[in-house]
Formats: sequence, C-alpha cells, structure tokens
Amino acid sequence: MPRGAGVTDPARRGALALLLRHEAGDGYANLLADGERLSAMEPRDRALLTALFYGVIERRLSLDYAIGTLAGRSAASLEPHTRAALRLGLYQLLYMSIPAHAAVDMTVRLGRGAGERALLNGVLRAAAKDPERVSPPPAGRDLVRHLSILFSIPAPTVRYFLGRLGEEETRALLAAFNTRPPLFLRVNTLKTTRLDYLALLTASGIAAEPDPLTAHGLRLPDAPPVATLPGYAEGLFFVQDAASQLAGELLAPCEGETVLDLCACPGGKSFGAALIAHDRARILSRDIHASKLSLITEGARRLGLSSITVEERDASVPDPLLAGRVDRVICDVPCSGLGVIAKKPDLRYRTLTSVGELTALSARILASGAAALRPGGTMVFSTCTLTAEENEDTVTAFLAAHPEFYLEDFTVGPLSSEGGMLTLWPHRGGTDGFFMAKLRRTSCTT
Repeated sequence: MPRGAGVTDPARRGALALLLRHEAGDGYANLLADGERLSAMEPRDRALLTALFYGVIERRLSLDYAIGTLAGRSAASLEPHTRAALRLGLYQLLYMSIPAHAAVDMTVRLGRGAGERALLNGVLRAAAKDPERVSPPPAGRDLVRHLSILFSIPAPTVRYFLGRLGEEETRALLAAFNTRPPLFLRVNTLKTTRLDYLALLTASGIAAEPDPLTAHGLRLPDAPPVATLPGYAEGLFFVQDAASQLAGELLAPCEGETVLDLCACPGGKSFGAALIAHDRARILSRDIHASKLSLITEGARRLGLSSITVEERDASVPDPLLAGRVDRVICDVPCSGLGVIAKKPDLRYRTLTSVGELTALSARILASGAAALRPGGTMVFSTCTLTAEENEDTVTAFLAAHPEFYLEDFTVGPLSSEGGMLTLWPHRGGTDGFFMAKLRRTSCTT
C-alpha cells in the first residue's frame, strides 16, 4: 500500500464522487459538472476534475474493455466504486499526458481498503507497463467491435453509420465525436458587430475567429467559462452552435411578423429570430418544460430583447387561438441527439430503439406547427441528430399527410439544400450534427 493511502487530491476525489453519482442515475453529466462544489475549487483542480469526469464518461466502453482485458473479469462484475476508480485511473494512463507514476499512485489512494487498493495497483501498473495490451480487437476480425472499442461508441450506432456512410466516413465521424468542439457564439447585433466583439476578445487575450458558415457567429477554440467572457453581463453574445445559427438564418423572420418557436428551451433560436427581425417581431417561445423557461426569460433580459413572450405549452397539441395566424414556425424537435455527442457524452450510450417514439412525437409537433401557420407561411423543421428515420423520413411522412405543404430549396450561408433538406455532419464542417428542412404552406386556402 502506498505511503499516505487515503490522502487524495480534490480533483480525482471529486471526479470519482461525480462518476458514482452519474452511474447511479443522479443527473445528467453537464448538470453534475456544473454543481456548486466545483465553483469553490481552485481553477487548476476544477479543470482537471472536469476533464476526468467527462473523459471517463466519453471513453467508458474503451475503458471497460481495458478493465476486462487486464483484470480478468468484466467491468460489470465489479463493485461500482472499484469500477469507477479503475476507469478513472485508466483514463489518465491511456488518454491523458499525466505521468504514469502519478496516475497510478493517486488513483490507488482512492481505494477503500487493502484489497481494493491491491486490485487498482495491479491493473493500473499492468496498463502503464504495456498499453498495447488494451488495443481494440483487429478490424479485420470484427469491424463493428473494433470501431466500437476504438471510439467508445455502442455497436448498434457504429453499425448504423457504417450502413449509411461506409467505413472511411464512419471513422471520420466517430473521430469527430471524440474531438473537443470549439465554442460557438452568436453576437448580439443590437449591441455590437461581429468584428467589434472579435476585437474585444482579442484585446482580452482570447483566441477567436469569424465562423465561415454564419453571418454573426464566432468560433473560440479554447474558451474560458462563458460567464467570464468579456461582455457577458452586458449581453453582447449568447452561446449557439453554427448549425443552430444557420437554422435561424433559414427561418429569416421579418419585422412585424409572428414567429412560433414550439420547442424553445434553452432559447437560442428564439434569440436568433428576435435579432434577425431587429427585435421588432412577435416571438412566441413555448416549451413543455416549465423548469427551463427561466433560461429564455433570463437570456432575453440579458440580451436586451423585448419581443419574446415565454409560455409553458405542449408543442404536440395545436393551439386553436393561433390557427392559421402565424407567419413562421420553428420546430426544433426532441431527438436522439446523435449530432451533439461531442458536447454531451451521455448521449452516445442511448440506444436507437427510442427512434420510433421520437419520430411519432415529431410528427405530432409538425402537425401542430402546420395548424398554426398561415397560407404562404414558412416552417423550419430541425433536429440535432443524424438518423434518416428522424430526419428525411419524418419530413416525407409529414408531406404525405399534409398535401398543402411542399419543400422549398434554399441556400443558407455557403450551403445549399438538396430538395429543401440539408444535413450538417461534424466531420465535414466542424459543427454539430444537424438537419434542417424548409417547408412552405401553399397560398391557396381551398
């Protein structure tokens, strides 16, 4: 047993505690990692804890494969504390530049007794001595399993993308899922310009560049916490991925129009719509999650937007008071989230079995939006996923049931749709995985 066993650093001890809570189902990773206890930590410890926590969740399948190889038993057969500590130590050894002796010693100290510490010590020292022992199984033997272990993506998801994209593009996509994405900001053009805010970031020593896809976006490759960025309190920007910004540009609301955002939380598309219309449209921001509506209210207040009205409402139920009266509708529907795996590591372990339920919900939301739209109005359908069932197939089914609608081809930024639909792939453009379609209701009322 190492001298001083039981004395651990706050980052690893905190990461282990969060990992145990996460595995017990005590909240989403992003909510746990934003807990109050982290704000009291030293910045260096907080950064290490965050890297360890998210990294272990992201690489869980790969780490459990390593545990099974080195421990001679499956990770699932181990007690949760032992399993979490092994994942934590192996992540440091296999995916971080932490010296092996520090990773092993500080992780072993997390052990709760001589037996557990001995197991941690044996497995971690074996990994440090010969990392090649835990290399993924050969691709030639089983390509799906090879890619699943290599990128820590469940086999059904790997198999789905292989069938849709082929091996080369699937490898690129899965690699993008494991790459830390930049932070995207949408500049508040009521208060500043993209170039002026970029100059403010540069003067503050923060690297940033104009996003080439969007009209008002910035990319920050290595940003500090959002609330510490210059101009946050003054409402000079809000966080929004480039793909979502493009969906707002596609909606293109005008001054004086009524816009319905059916699934509005956390508010980015409503904010973008308000800015495009110079805060002179009527933006109806609705969401079924009452607990999240404050994100829109507080965000609009910080940005200085007065055209947004927030309301709790089920998007799948048509509002008779709006029937045929709305100029533009945005349906950013609930989905499997495969396009944002890089930002939300929990989502990679969702099964694809829920896709059928999600598409049924999307159909009801689209029908609700269609009922509100006036003749000649525009509806944008979008998701942050990459399955054809949730995207192209859902649009096709909607059109079959609503002959008064048709797809309208579009160009947004430098991108053009194919038949009124557009998919953004993380490995091609560096954005979230995203889908959007532009639907127009015919002007004929008969």
